[in-house]
Amino acid sequence: MTLTKADLVQKVYKSHDNLTKAEATDAVEALLSTMKNCLASGEDLLVSGFGKFNVKDKNARRGRNPQSGEELILEPRRVITFKPSGILRTKINDYCPSQEQRSFLNHYFFFLSAGGFPGRGKTSCFIS
Repeated sequence: MTLTKADLVQKVYKSHDNLTKAEATDAVEALLSTMKNCLASGEDLLVSGFGKFNVKDKNARRGRNPQSGEELILEPRRVITFKPSGILRTKINDYCPSQEQRSFLNHYFFFLSAGGFPGRGKTSCFIS
């Protein structure tokens, strides 16, 4: 099962008695928006205890259509890579996560492998 944004909102709402559901939604949206804007501008994003998202430039290269065999040029693009922190690596390797937690991690690793955001420059964001 994949952990969705709605699931994240629900977890934040349930773990903070002083937040309304709307405030929990706003908090999750604000965090995700900040992360997206940081990556879209070409900045690296470091989340302490979780890992580092890197924006990398890929050069144009020759490719091949696997169905037709036709050669083509793949345009330059940006991609996002993720390097988990030592803390996260230890938790993943020393702990057998529930199906829900595995889905959460798979969801974000898939998101990262899906490609980059447009942007320029190379700086860093830090979220603690």
